[in-house]
Amino acid sequence: MDILFIADPLGHFKIYKDTTYAMMAEAARRGHTIYACEPQHLAWIGGKVEGTVQRVTIVGDEADSARSPWYEAAAPEILDLRHFGAVVMRKDPPFDMEYVTSTWLLELAERTGARIFNKPSAIRDHSEKLAIGEWPEFVVPTLVTRDAARLRSFHAEHGDVILKPLDGMGGMGVFRVKADGMNLGTIVEMLSDNGARSVMAQKFIPQIADGDKRILIIGGQAVPYSLARIPQGNEVRGNLAAGGLGRAQPLTENDRRIAETLGQTLFDRGLLLVGLDAIGDYLTEVNVTSPTCFREIMDQTGFDVAGMFIDALERAAAAQQ
Repeated sequence: MDILFIADPLGHFKIYKDTTYAMMAEAARRGHTIYACEPQHLAWIGGKVEGTVQRVTIVGDEADSARSPWYEAAAPEILDLRHFGAVVMRKDPPFDMEYVTSTWLLELAERTGARIFNKPSAIRDHSEKLAIGEWPEFVVPTLVTRDAARLRSFHAEHGDVILKPLDGMGGMGVFRVKADGMNLGTIVEMLSDNGARSVMAQKFIPQIADGDKRILIIGGQAVPYSLARIPQGNEVRGNLAAGGLGRAQPLTENDRRIAETLGQTLFDRGLLLVGLDAIGDYLTEVNVTSPTCFREIMDQTGFDVAGMFIDALERAAAAQQ
């Protein structure tokens, strides 16, 4: 089938670690035809949603994960999104109004018969930070507010806390404030824009030293390995984008319990791929925009995460025909 990936510019991919590349390569290996575009290439006209897309051919020795170029792109063409057997939304945050507009356009396409994964309304309705509120039994003490006094009170109660914005990714804007409260006021003012934006505060989880675990859910089922992203040096963030070291490891019993509790529910809502984040036994995020870590798990364990995803994509697309 023809598969369209809506993503960041292909020229920016670091294919040795890029999950979207892993998806594309596996789909191409199976004989599917790959197309790509960016969100700004979508348009609604005459009652249909079109994309200015390019057919993509993967070139070179796939064993060379540092090769450049890694693809050839045909001339742009305008196609109705209904043309594709599947449209995979893989644009990275920030989750701003343009991202929301993209989900609205994709939802219009979906209503005319396009097959979109993850489901646009499900992406839009699941805040990657706030979605944890649906499963409080797995959540460390947490506060979301724009009220500086409440944030100060939360810190006074718990002594050692993490503060972060609701719309960040890759560890952006994450601060730890210890019991001495050093710079608490400045951090709250900055993250909340002096009370204009809500902030998430969470009790610090010491098990971050063992890694911020990414648990992948594909088609409602857990990949049997997580990627523990371990902070390096004096860094509090384990995110790979912040310099964390990725270590693949089997799911713990509690990881499986979290995955089994959330997995089918999220899949039933149209979320084919989800990346749960957990520290110790606590769920910290539910990532639905462009979950990553395929390549690291594949390279370290040999488990074919991309194959599991394309299997699920083929089944889901067939079910919507």
